[in-house]
Amino acid sequence: MALKVYVDRMSQPSRAVLIFCKVNGIDFEEIRVDILKNQQYSPEYKAINPMYQVPAIADGRFKLFESHAILIYISCAFPGVASHWYPSDLSKRAKIHSVLDWHHSNLRRGAAGLVFNTLLAPIKGLPLNPQAAKESEQILIRSLSKLENFWLKDGRFLVGSSQPSIADLSLVCELMQLELLSEEDRHRILSPYKKVLQWMEDTKSATAPHFDEVHRVLFKAQKGIRERMPTQSGKPELKSKM
Repeated sequence: MALKVYVDRMSQPSRAVLIFCKVNGIDFEEIRVDILKNQQYSPEYKAINPMYQVPAIADGRFKLFESHAILIYISCAFPGVASHWYPSDLSKRAKIHSVLDWHHSNLRRGAAGLVFNTLLAPIKGLPLNPQAAKESEQILIRSLSKLENFWLKDGRFLVGSSQPSIADLSLVCELMQLELLSEEDRHRILSPYKKVLQWMEDTKSATAPHFDEVHRVLFKAQKGIRERMPTQSGKPELKSKM
């Protein structure tokens, strides 16, 4: 029985899980949970993930949610996963876990908060929040500085690795959400961090062609959002659907 993977490709963690499965040749069934249609609140999905979030998996009777936990589980449960994604060496695993834990309260908090409060809140029926967006951008900038000067200081990939781990994939998918911003804002935020930009490109290359294929929905949304951005005010005018 194939692994069932419940995702919405507009979700950063969902994309990380999908890319990981594809790169490692995992036999899986992708089941879309459209969060814009609130399908995560359906009784059927509640039986899979009572936290009402994506992604989630069902491996036979075993159900699991939270993307980092899913990536770790798949790395260990399925044969053929390349060892660099989640090494057997305990010290290397511990370093990967340290990045994943840091991610939630730093990089994800900044990037997701900025995009939501700058662009996506109206889609959920909420007003834009410039103050929250400003605070999120400050968190994001601090996080990018840590990435540039600490997490990437010793190697091509995170924590001194020469090949990507599940942490690299998770964090790069997070930063890809910045593609939804205006080209000017994305450049302003990311361009000072040369190591970060190179690391993103290296992770994309290491997971090609699956990285771009899974992100196709994001690029489509990017086009729709940027077409709705007025040329003068600089503030996006989003409709209810992208």
